[in-house]
Order: sequence, then C-alpha cells, then structure tokens
Amino acid sequence: MTQTCKAIRVYAYGGPEVLSYEDVDVGTPQDGQIRVRHTAIGLNYIDIYMRTGLYPLTLPSPIGMEGAGIVEELGPNVTDLKVGDRVAYASQPPGSYAEQRLIAADRVVKIPDAIPDETAATMMLQGLTAQYLLRQTYVVQPGDTILMHAAAGGVGLIVCQWAKHLGATVIGTVGSAKKAELAKAHGCHHTILYQQENFKDRVLELTNGQGVNVVYDSIGKDTFMNSLECLKKRGTLVTFGNSSGPVPAFEPALLGKKGSLYLTRPTLFDYINTRENLSKMAAELFDIVASGTVKIEVNQRYALKDVAQAHVDLEARKTTGSTVIVP
Repeated sequence: MTQTCKAIRVYAYGGPEVLSYEDVDVGTPQDGQIRVRHTAIGLNYIDIYMRTGLYPLTLPSPIGMEGAGIVEELGPNVTDLKVGDRVAYASQPPGSYAEQRLIAADRVVKIPDAIPDETAATMMLQGLTAQYLLRQTYVVQPGDTILMHAAAGGVGLIVCQWAKHLGATVIGTVGSAKKAELAKAHGCHHTILYQQENFKDRVLELTNGQGVNVVYDSIGKDTFMNSLECLKKRGTLVTFGNSSGPVPAFEPALLGKKGSLYLTRPTLFDYINTRENLSKMAAELFDIVASGTVKIEVNQRYALKDVAQAHVDLEARKTTGSTVIVP
C-alpha cells in the first residue's frame, strides 16, 4: 500500500518562500533501502545552499540532508537492521525534510541508547563535520592554537569542546556578546566579536604575532584573505563552507608568499564515502557525546510546516548551536 506523508519540496531556486509543504508518496523500499519515519530532522547551512541553487538540485526536488527516526520497513537484502531500530544519517540524496522517506540502509547508523533522537538528528552532519575537521583534515595536537569562525554555531560549539579536549587553545569569532558567552561556555578560550574588532589583528595579538596552526572557516568570501593572514608558517586553512558567498579566485603563489601555507576545501561526503568510514567516524562521535565531553546544544525547534522561518533565522544568524525540525 502506498504511504503518503507531508514533506518539503523545491520547484525553483530562491528565498525561503520556495519551500513547498505538501503531500508526497513515500514509495516502497527497493533493494538495499529502508523506509524511515522521522522523529527529528536537522537544519544545516547546506540546505540553504541547495535551496538557492549554489549547490544545484535536480528540480523539482526534496531537500534536507540529516535526520533521525525509526525503521518502519526493510527492502530486500537489508540484513543489519530491523523494523523498530532507531537510526540517524547525514547523507545524499536530499530528502530529510519529510515525515517519512526511503534511504539506502548503508547510509544510516544505529543510534546508541544513551543518545536521544533530537541529539542524533542534529549531531550527524555537524558532528561528523567536526570529526573530520579535527581528526582528519588537520589533526589537532596538544599545544596547537586554532581559530574557529562562527564559534557559536552548530559545528562551532562542537569543535570548541572537542578541540579543548584534545589540548588545543581555541580562538573563536562570534557575532554578539551573547554568542561569545555561549562559545566560552563550550570550551572557547578567546572570543572575537568580528563586527567590533578586526579578527586578524586580534588573533595576532593573542598569539604574540605567531598566528595559529589551523583556521576552520565556514564563512568564505568575507573572511578568506584575513584567515590566511592568521596562520603560522606552514599553517592550514580549512575552508569548509561559504555562508557569505564563494571565495573568489586567487593566485596560488600567494600561499607561498604568506609562509608555505596549506589550503583545502573538504566536504563531509568525501569522508563518509564508504560504509567503513561512516561507521568509524560515527562511533567516535557517539562515544565523545555519550561521555559528556561534547554536549550537543539544541537551541531552536520548528515544526516541519514552518521550515521557511527556520531558514530565515539561520540566514539572519539568529540561531545558535543546533536546530531541530519536528515532523
């Protein structure tokens, strides 16, 4: 029997108004697939990139990359899951903005008993991103100093806590005094209010002119050049997002002139490209959250029908930590 549910679809690129709340047919799980009934859905900046066309979709399209829920139905040849299992994911193709969906079984992981669904739904994309940033792209060592842009955001709060646990000194940029307090409460040693002070000058002041080992930059265009200026010789700039717009083209020789710098533009989906990688990364993430070392802050909740407002608030930088969409 065909399952019908409420979901968000996008028919044209644009502002939050293009998010259409409607009835859709879920379908039957095919070979290697499962049907998941969502209990919580994550909100991420990549959803905005897709809605605006910066990351193109095949229109009309579902949207949303992250969720948690209950396995309702198994397709053929799914052997490591059963109906009733709690699972979470952050995966292509988009489609988490829905009450139910079909997804490949090898793209989900079981949620440990110690972790609530809301936490799981908002920690997969942001938490796995923090894992690869700190543990793979640049392996943070005790004694390192790092600069984290958007330190009070979802990824930022996780990175601040985890990096402090790894023995790093954490400098974070934030947009307000309230966000500065939040970042400090989550392991950020020094906060910089980027609207009131030049973050490059402040970083160099805090590091006695030495700079930092690594900059984690999800802002993009507005911060890129000054982020390079914050690095030690042979430091690493990890540009993993572009909330202010894509970074303009530049001459690679600049990296040599500024101290033989490293530059990388990673994406989560290249790190979780195999089942083995996904399982290992998720296991480390679940362990550090379950231990209490890293706390996932769910600070906003929106009904699925109100997801357009969630996008408005995220783009206006009104949100902190993680946001749950409730189906």
